[in-house]
Amino acid sequence: MLSQFYRPASCRNFAAFVAGSFIVFWLISALPWTAVSAHAHEGHDDVVPAGNAAKGLPRLAVKSETYELVAILDGERLTIYLDRYEDNSAVPNANISILIDAETVAAEPTSDGTYLVQSKLFLGSGSVELVFDIKAPEGDDLLVSRLLLPSASSTQGASNEVAWYTQPWLAVRHGAQDHLVLLALALAAGLAVGLAIRRLGSRVVPLLALILTVISFAATSPWAQAHEGHDHPDDPQAKTVPASDTAGRLADGTIYVPKPMQRILDVRTVIAKSDTTPRSLVLVGRVITDPNRSGVVQSINGGRITAPGNGFPRLGQSVAKGDVLTLVEPAMSIADRTTISERAGEFEQLIAVTEAKLKRLRQLAERGVALQSLVVEAEIELEGLRRRREVIRATRVEPEALRAPIDGVVAISRVVSGQVVQAQDLLFQIVDPTALWVEAYDYGNTDPSNPKQATAAGLGTPPMKLAFQGWGRTLQQQATIVQFAIVDPPAAIRVGQPVSVSVQQKDTVMGILVSRDAVVRASNGEMIIWRHIEPEQFEARRVRTEPFDAERLIIVAGAAEGDRIVVRGAEMINQIR
Repeated sequence: MLSQFYRPASCRNFAAFVAGSFIVFWLISALPWTAVSAHAHEGHDDVVPAGNAAKGLPRLAVKSETYELVAILDGERLTIYLDRYEDNSAVPNANISILIDAETVAAEPTSDGTYLVQSKLFLGSGSVELVFDIKAPEGDDLLVSRLLLPSASSTQGASNEVAWYTQPWLAVRHGAQDHLVLLALALAAGLAVGLAIRRLGSRVVPLLALILTVISFAATSPWAQAHEGHDHPDDPQAKTVPASDTAGRLADGTIYVPKPMQRILDVRTVIAKSDTTPRSLVLVGRVITDPNRSGVVQSINGGRITAPGNGFPRLGQSVAKGDVLTLVEPAMSIADRTTISERAGEFEQLIAVTEAKLKRLRQLAERGVALQSLVVEAEIELEGLRRRREVIRATRVEPEALRAPIDGVVAISRVVSGQVVQAQDLLFQIVDPTALWVEAYDYGNTDPSNPKQATAAGLGTPPMKLAFQGWGRTLQQQATIVQFAIVDPPAAIRVGQPVSVSVQQKDTVMGILVSRDAVVRASNGEMIIWRHIEPEQFEARRVRTEPFDAERLIIVAGAAEGDRIVVRGAEMINQIR
């Protein structure tokens, strides 16, 4: 049996079968029409250009040095979004007339800041040229663009459908059991090709391999992938923005944001301008009270808390200097109470004796036996004894009245009726909300004695302008204490609130001033800005920044003069995927 298999004829049959199977597998894997025209199914991915990811309504976008215009077509209604080029804000008070071929139509403004145009010419096919004549207080302008009508778009999209002659192959290649089917076809076709090679002879195998190599190279080359009416995917000049109604990230990394979504996100931009600005130093600080416009309420001896007649003051309540805030009943030991009681009994006894003496002297004085001066002396002595008795009683029962030291509001209240407090416990703090300071901590070796300008920003509070007050000559926890007064403090500021203090120095730096909201952090942790490069397209740029004040940063690298930088809505654009 083995001798028959190793006969020359059997070897030639086996070699022909192997060569035929190799050629069939080469055809299946190398020819591009089997891969380009194939549809993806479960376990396979489609390679779809970014521009076709999410089709939307037909639109056009055009811009000039003054305006930026986006028009979206829905049937015979054309919605126009007109924005200022500099800051991307809507222009609601413009007069827009549109020349559609030979017909002039006036756009009607709407309540949401857009303009509407209706025309039967939008129901045609092909494309139409639109000339927008804009008259507005910002300036007059003339914009020209061409709009691809829906019928033309559908015709162009149909050209990407699979040809009828490739559908049987696709059904076989992407069937439920595609790998087994391909293997069976390859074996069968290899057997057939092997028999053909066996009959033609072994000399035809090198020639057939050479021909297949040339065909495969020509079919898989980039210039063979594109034909008339289709863009080359590797051509950088062929990049287009998708006409979509949803935002998304494009293949080149830019972000596509349709103009209606820009209105919702309230996207605003500024044109970058380079300038020389002072360099700033950022310090960590907190809000403190003005020592001349604040005070604390404490008990000298301690005791039990009792409420005054009008009750305890509440937090945030305005009080005047001298108002009684609380009463403190002094604590007294048993020995002191016994001594006071004995002393009070002695005074009661002396008062009784003096009253009897005074009564007898008055009777004698009426008969002229005693002098009237003795009566007066007895009366004075009795009055003194009564006053001393009252002092003893007051020492035993009269509480300590705690009063407001200044005019202000109650910032801290730590009292409850019946509470026992010690001497020097903080019970109330009264502050003047119109006089607050900021205490900052400088851990460097800078000179804090004469800052050029200082601002502070806290969470949930607007930026605050600061006035320098002084700095400490002694380090406290390796930091120099620098104090500033808040100029016109906001109503929402709180004592003890942490703030970030920006102090401008004397040396300068060249850069672009932008709002802090313009600089966001990318997914890899880098600081970036978003450039408005097209009416509905944004590009990320890595930047290097330095602080300037509580509201702005200095971009020292990564941005160029004239760039349209997003200063509002950058964080929302950064989250689009």
